[in-house]
Amino acid sequence: MTDTARTSTPSAAAAKHLKRRRAADGRFRYYGLIAILAALGALAVLVLTIGSQALSAATYHVVRYDVTLDPAVIAPEGANRPADIARNVDGFYGLVRDNLLETFPEAESDRVSRRELSDFVTRLAVLPTAKMIANSPELVGGDIAMTAPLNDDLDLYLKGQGVRERKIKAGQITAVAADGQAGYRVTGAGAFDALMAGLAVANVGRAKGAAQVDVLLTAGVSTGRLTDITSGSARLELLTGKAADFSNSRPAARIIVSPEAERTISDRQIAWVLALKEMGRVERVPRWTLLTNSDSTYPELAGGLAAIVGSLLTMLVTAMVAMPIGILAAVYLEEFAPRNRVTEFFEVNINNLAAVPSIVFGLLGAALYINFLGMPRSAPLVGGLVLALMTFPVVIIASRAALKAVPPSVRSGALAVGASQMQTVFHHVVPLAAPGILTGAILGMARALGETAPLLLIGMVAFVGDVPSGPTDESTVMPVLIFSWSNNAERAWEPLTSAMIVILLAFLLLMNGLVVFLRRKYERRW
Repeated sequence: MTDTARTSTPSAAAAKHLKRRRAADGRFRYYGLIAILAALGALAVLVLTIGSQALSAATYHVVRYDVTLDPAVIAPEGANRPADIARNVDGFYGLVRDNLLETFPEAESDRVSRRELSDFVTRLAVLPTAKMIANSPELVGGDIAMTAPLNDDLDLYLKGQGVRERKIKAGQITAVAADGQAGYRVTGAGAFDALMAGLAVANVGRAKGAAQVDVLLTAGVSTGRLTDITSGSARLELLTGKAADFSNSRPAARIIVSPEAERTISDRQIAWVLALKEMGRVERVPRWTLLTNSDSTYPELAGGLAAIVGSLLTMLVTAMVAMPIGILAAVYLEEFAPRNRVTEFFEVNINNLAAVPSIVFGLLGAALYINFLGMPRSAPLVGGLVLALMTFPVVIIASRAALKAVPPSVRSGALAVGASQMQTVFHHVVPLAAPGILTGAILGMARALGETAPLLLIGMVAFVGDVPSGPTDESTVMPVLIFSWSNNAERAWEPLTSAMIVILLAFLLLMNGLVVFLRRKYERRW
């Protein structure tokens, strides 16, 4: 009894070692938990950063224009066919510009003001209306309410981006009197106390030697610029509307920190867009054009339809080439190929190709398909073949792993009942390995969908304004479009780039979700 008790009781050294081992196990679990939390935190930051910008691009502002479709402008003599009307961008743009000049007659005073007002809408923004009228020529001569996207800089301003400003409610203004040729004096006891306090804060934040901040005062559809501000009075330079609108009112003041010379929009343009919004002519709507329009040089008109279709065509070519050839190669190497040095040479090189940088495949594709075979540049056919070269190793390695996972007893049983090796492989082994094979193939396709570098080298970075109708048409893909938009200088491209990233991630999540579904539905556990 004594010897048994002595042998079953651990020694002090063994107990100490066991305690250290359990502590190490506990620390390892904590390290793993910390790593998971860090990864989730990084993912959350990525999603919030991209999602917050993409949310801005999900909507945009459109302006309503009430115009009369003058036949002399829309369908002049000799150009009144539907095709001529659809191409008459200048005529429809002239109607929009005339409507704006009628709304804001002060813009007629000088050439700069007319140009600033004309910048409210891009010329090509009227093209959908022109095509709609061309399909319904009976509307010519009547009145319609047409809408067009607002200029991208003004759209960002209405979203609270692009221009740093601070809004302050002014006090009661009791009187407005003319003060010089183009100015007015607005007065009210303590009307500008809060504004002066806001100006003091804004001036503290300005860099030394920076230009003076601008202050705009808005009452209804009327807006003016304030100067010589004191507690009870200020000089008002009227930008749009009527000075009488400020009398007996509590207008809103805007302290614009960025000087006018450093902004892409002027004070007068801000006044006009605020007036249009007050009139109810500006509306914020979903940006479906991001999915229905092709690329454009104007952010408010740009869309990713051509890139989405180009990606689908490219992936179709990649799948038709990489999947059957890669799967059949894996079946041959795993089930039929003799075990010799030649086979080992191919296996080693296939494994090495999986680690080759993707840009190398782009160089190979440019040299082989374009320079040697003379295939068209910037075409989904060439892009799909290049991506197929890159996807081959992934498909082969994943397929071989799935085939190895099938128990040898399946092969032995099929051969024992008289099946040939070909029947054993294709009637029993391959069907059982199909979930793993498809999983690897789809993951390889998902990797190819997000590739940019190899496609840049075969010319798919070109500007594409039309949706490709086939694999030989000029095209681009979503990753390349994201790359192109991110290099544009205008700030409006930033949210559009994030929105296109979200669309690309949606496609990738869809493909990965398909992988999970196939694995769970058809996977066999041995």
